[in-house]
Amino acid sequence: MTAPIRTIARRFPGVPTLEGAGVRLRRSFANAEVPLFDPFLLLDRFGSSEPADYLAGFPWHPHRGIETVTYVLDGRVAHGDTLGNSGVIASGDVQWMNSGSGIVHQEMPQRTDGTFRGFQLWLNLPAREKMSTPAYRGLEQRQIPSVRTDNGGEVKVVAGTFGGAEGPVRGLSVEPTYLDVRLTPGERFDVEVPAGRTAFAHAIEGSGQFGPDGSDPVPAGETVLFGDGGSVTATAGASGTRFLLASARPLHEPVAWYGPIVMNTREQLAEALLELRRGDFVKERRPIVEA
Repeated sequence: MTAPIRTIARRFPGVPTLEGAGVRLRRSFANAEVPLFDPFLLLDRFGSSEPADYLAGFPWHPHRGIETVTYVLDGRVAHGDTLGNSGVIASGDVQWMNSGSGIVHQEMPQRTDGTFRGFQLWLNLPAREKMSTPAYRGLEQRQIPSVRTDNGGEVKVVAGTFGGAEGPVRGLSVEPTYLDVRLTPGERFDVEVPAGRTAFAHAIEGSGQFGPDGSDPVPAGETVLFGDGGSVTATAGASGTRFLLASARPLHEPVAWYGPIVMNTREQLAEALLELRRGDFVKERRPIVEA
């Protein structure tokens, strides 16, 4: 029996937030939505044509127990970390970082003449991987497969599969799919999502409808969480639409969260904070090599 098309379970307009050293962004979901989005923890959208809104950036700060995914749509972000990675995330690039047992990094947006915009998504790590060796994937735009749809749309595949293309991010426990979907006016989009997976979409541009029930259009800036089922279906509005679509296998594990550290118990959080004060939070460290 074919699983039904997923319908919208909840809608999230997002809230303005200051983060880092004073970056203005819009937060779609975070602590208050655990465990609705399990294993996803946070989605931030940053975007402004005013450099004062983003140039303060995200100076050196720690992470443990999560994966952070930075996707730059337009602009440039200089970065560095205690694994020795350093470089620039440019337009269309993705930085997918597994913080594991502990990493300290910085992400500093660079001044641009136009609009600087992009996203940061956090995924939880399973308990058995919380203290694993940190890992880093720096993906340039040319490394991310792009699939043209029959009606002229485009789907960029960062993780998971679509249209015969497989994204470069593979082998993760929660088996994520992360797609950047652009549809022409009136175009319909369908993608299979296994039953039991968490799935959500975030509208970037234009508007469109999701699901089989003629739901209200989802405007740019809004995030929708889908109920369980099979495929996700979208139909673009009169001006077309662009959205992120993400899905993953939920962990169903307890979450203990303090700032950029996400563990399973309060005791583990206390230990991480003690290590930060003591200076032995980072277990793997290499000199930063400038790109």
